[in-house]
Amino acid sequence: MIIEKGVLDSFARLVEDEKANSAEGKLKVGVDLGTANIVLAVVDENNEPVAGATYPSSVVKDGIVVDYMGAIRIVKNLKNQVEGLLGQELTEASCAIPPGVVSGSVKAISNVVEGAGFDVINIVDEPTAAATVLDIRDGAVVDVGGGTTGISILKDGEVIYTADEPTGGTHMSLVLAGYYNVSMEEAEKIKKDPSKEADVFPIVKPVIQKMASIVKGFLRDYDVPAVYVVGGACSFEEFTSVFEKELGIKTIKSNHPLLVTPLGIAMNCEKDA
Repeated sequence: MIIEKGVLDSFARLVEDEKANSAEGKLKVGVDLGTANIVLAVVDENNEPVAGATYPSSVVKDGIVVDYMGAIRIVKNLKNQVEGLLGQELTEASCAIPPGVVSGSVKAISNVVEGAGFDVINIVDEPTAAATVLDIRDGAVVDVGGGTTGISILKDGEVIYTADEPTGGTHMSLVLAGYYNVSMEEAEKIKKDPSKEADVFPIVKPVIQKMASIVKGFLRDYDVPAVYVVGGACSFEEFTSVFEKELGIKTIKSNHPLLVTPLGIAMNCEKDA
């Protein structure tokens, strides 16, 4: 049912190795202004990964750009980096927003991408972008970002419901910062350290249970066969088991969950007919 594994493995290798693949036809670009990371993804006309780059950042909070010039600078640097790998200029891009953000925030995100030198030709909500990569026709995609948890419910390939709540990876870091009496920066490092996961997970588990409770409320009026979780904050090994227990619905986590949404944004880099 899910065909993304090889595609995501390929994209992850390109990002890690700072290399580019050969491409067929016109290139499509996606820019993901995440709370914890900004990711630029490039695919070809067949939606095969071509290149990508990522940068940790704090210029966006809960879908709101809080450091406009800093965001432009990061996206511009990523653009230059990937153009160097490809040996050509990238002119058009799509970007994404969490479901339910106000129009002013949508415009600010678009302005950042345009300020970095792109012509923005499409804006898609984040869980819908992820659904493109996961090739889902029926189910719910939950995008657990740094600041928000967004959901898109699909039926027969069409998005029938979207929603978003301000609970995400940042809230995990807040809990860890309080528990260990450290700064948010140090808490982020602890959270992302795989060697500390056994100690960290019980501390952040209540936050994950809260996320699952929010999603359960969103799903109350819908019958979905499965829930698919993406986003960097769902990287914990036991994340899906917490969701499954709370929801009573099969929960599936993609490989490389941080890269699913940006790749989907690139796949949606097409002008509306």
